[in-house]
Amino acid sequence: MRSKMKRRINLCVVLGAIALYGGLSLYAAQVPDAKAPSGKSDLMSRVTIEVSGGEKDAPVENASVYLKYVEERKIKKDKKVELNVKTNRDGAAHIPETPTGRVLIQVVADGWKTYGRWYDITEAKQTIKVHLEKPPRWY
Repeated sequence: MRSKMKRRINLCVVLGAIALYGGLSLYAAQVPDAKAPSGKSDLMSRVTIEVSGGEKDAPVENASVYLKYVEERKIKKDKKVELNVKTNRDGAAHIPETPTGRVLIQVVADGWKTYGRWYDITEAKQTIKVHLEKPPRWY
């Protein structure tokens, strides 16, 4: 009598384990991979900002370029991100990893009017040309 009872218990344990494993494998098949890109906001872009100024379109060296965007989160509050780079001698600033979407680009340079505008980053490599103007003279 005890041997029949042990066999039934063992059979129940084995069947339970099979059902549990089968259920977990079905669940795993339905859960998306966390590393897989899930949408447009996961795509990154390389942005080059070319800053020139004046009537001759001369490159503006050592200008501060601010790139601001909102990093959307599902659980926590959205995070505001700000990047700051400087232009080189050619007036170019390179930002290697910029998320695609809407970004605010601001340029501040000595002797020039401050510039700011919203842009839509859509391409993998994008060049944005910014033209600065001289401020009005105060007498």
